[in-house]
Amino acid sequence: MRSRGTVSRQVLPSLVLAGLLCSSSAQALDIEQQRGEALLQKMCARCHAVGTGGESPNTQAPAFRTLGENKLYDPDFVQRLQEGYSSIHRFMPTFRFEREDAEAVVNYLEAIQAPRKPK
Repeated sequence: MRSRGTVSRQVLPSLVLAGLLCSSSAQALDIEQQRGEALLQKMCARCHAVGTGGESPNTQAPAFRTLGENKLYDPDFVQRLQEGYSSIHRFMPTFRFEREDAEAVVNYLEAIQAPRKPK
């Protein structure tokens, strides 16, 4: 006959593994988001922090995880990415995206936004 401690020791690792798998799959990027991330890494990482951590190489370039609602939930943002997104910063080049790529970029950016800090 098994003691309670033996059963718990056998079940506990399975529960921990299941919890880790669930939490990591919830944070995993889908295929479109991965494509958006790859595009931003290629085109923007020279100046911007593209991922969920780290500092931007250019201190004047915002980390993409902090863009927030003003850009990402603007209904014209995808269109602006297609037409040629530029900035008031004279050293930032203008980027143009195909519609599918623009949607992938926005999908990725929405997925990585840092939670807002309470005021």
